[in-house]
Amino acid sequence: MTSDRSAPARRPLEGVRIVDLTTMILGPMATQYLGDQGADVIKIEEPEGDLTRYIGPQRHPAMAAFYLNSNRNKRSVVLDIKRPEGQEVLHKLLDGADVLLHSIRTPSARRLGLGYDQLCERYPKLVVCHAQGYSERGAYAGMPAYDDVIQAASGLAMLQSVVAGEPRFVPSVIADKVSAVHCAFAVMAALMQRVGTGQGQDVVIPMMETMVAFNTVEHLWGAIFEPPLAPMGYVPVSQASRRPFATLDGHVCVLPYTDHHWARFCKIVGDDALTNDERWRTHNARQKDLAGFYAEIGRRVAQRTTEDWVAQLSAADVPYSRVNALQDLLTEPHLVSSGFWRTMEHPTEGTLRYPSPFMEIASVPDRAPRHAPGLGEHTSEILRELGLDADRIATLHESGVTRARIKAPAAA
Repeated sequence: MTSDRSAPARRPLEGVRIVDLTTMILGPMATQYLGDQGADVIKIEEPEGDLTRYIGPQRHPAMAAFYLNSNRNKRSVVLDIKRPEGQEVLHKLLDGADVLLHSIRTPSARRLGLGYDQLCERYPKLVVCHAQGYSERGAYAGMPAYDDVIQAASGLAMLQSVVAGEPRFVPSVIADKVSAVHCAFAVMAALMQRVGTGQGQDVVIPMMETMVAFNTVEHLWGAIFEPPLAPMGYVPVSQASRRPFATLDGHVCVLPYTDHHWARFCKIVGDDALTNDERWRTHNARQKDLAGFYAEIGRRVAQRTTEDWVAQLSAADVPYSRVNALQDLLTEPHLVSSGFWRTMEHPTEGTLRYPSPFMEIASVPDRAPRHAPGLGEHTSEILRELGLDADRIATLHESGVTRARIKAPAAA
């Protein structure tokens, strides 16, 4: 296959239409990733809208921070799919869709006619991606699940007891976000398969299984063998002493991982006794007493300022980092110089900051994203695209099956 280099560059998913029936974080993050790559994402919302519209700081109702940061590159349609007229509109959308992504528990999905076996005969090319808490094949099939629940179930909360002394949740909706990446990846894989087969696909992303696989990349350890050769758990990261080191005026992360790194660290310290200490000279030796090794580094780091360590470690090419607080990220030199933070002008919410899409593809044009839509902003537009006339659209609005956007004041 040859490519026409004179043809205008396109984003990978241009021409792909995705019907998004998800709420909260997992599904909306997945469809935002797909929208970043050019897909036409149609976000179907109940009349009250996605709950995240009301979580966090907001200039206008239903346009809160949580929502704005996970729903760019989408069009919003208010549609009550529990009513027959709403289901009729939904099926008109599916007639022209490539992907349906939903997070409705299976019994409810089937009542709405959204089980894959119910859809595939009518839409044989449709990729259906179902994000759910637990695999349908297991004992917990159908149980409700949110991020905290999956952190607990997948072993992640218990891992935090190493540093906290008791199970704790990671202060991030990490199960939702990891599962979102897997959803986006799975949808693109299914679309690629469809290119070869012409057939749609039933894709399921269970959060529990996704996070257990994620957590056990390193922590399966000896249990990768049957019978196990060692207990589960990767010892080097399961140390209470594994933490940023205190300097004279702050904290810094220092990781002299290889023997070359250690030799350079010892040179910075300028202590021949440390350089020649057999406990630390080789990687294998250091692994035998990690708590003692971290304590030795910590004792040395505490004798200098953060800026001194940053200068010395950078010059010696030893892996390190400042310990950034969240607010530091907005002015962090690398992120600023790489253009990571961007801004857009939202028609109602003013200037908004957002992170760059996480995938960089050299030949793909870098375009300003579509703003996160107001609730029902595109309802009438999309109903017209489906061939509904003005009278029918007005009837749907008046009955409450659909709703056009309630106008927010323009940004000052």
